Amino acid sequence: MIRDPKDLKRYNASERANHWVVGMSFILLALSGLAFFHPAFFPLTQLFGGPVWTRILHPWVGVLMAVAFFIIFVRFYRLNIMTPADVEWLKKAKNMVDGNDHDMPEQGKYNGGQKALFWTLGVGMLLMTVSGLLMWRSMFHVDTQLVRVAVVVHAATAAVMIGLIFVHVYAAIWVKGTIRAMWYGTVTRAWAKQHHRGWYRQMTGK
Repeated sequence: MIRDPKDLKRYNASERANHWVVGMSFILLALSGLAFFHPAFFPLTQLFGGPVWTRILHPWVGVLMAVAFFIIFVRFYRLNIMTPADVEWLKKAKNMVDGNDHDMPEQGKYNGGQKALFWTLGVGMLLMTVSGLLMWRSMFHVDTQLVRVAVVVHAATAAVMIGLIFVHVYAAIWVKGTIRAMWYGTVTRAWAKQHHRGWYRQMTGK
């Protein structure tokens, strides 16, 4: 597909691939994790070749996602440091939800909501990784009481993470023109000017 040469580059191929690895890994982990969370979801194990393979694959896919997310974190954490403008954006987030985003504080590459999501997912990923390793009995041997605590933390954090990812996906669909940024790597100048004026001025010098 031919794109307008005036479009702005938002993500390169490596960054997009990194994002999709995390995204696809998360879907696989959510499905396989739910299969062991409640008997009603147990049939989901058939997607992975049965319960034995589901149990084998789940932690290894978790390692893949943890590594991929760590790379994302290193790449983007500086861009996600909160500023006073971000705090002000969060205070006016209701205006954004109501569709009135014209009076929102000027934002850089990421707005306050995206930054809050980034750090919340980062904490969630850390909790999921640590608790997951403690539960990995075939690889690590830890006290049973600690494993029980890890199971609760893992399940609770997973539920929060699934909810956050739903919000992330919904926001990407709701703000028209956002998905193409992670699919093609570019956004229109109109999109950038409307949603991330600071980043738009930085990229265009206007």
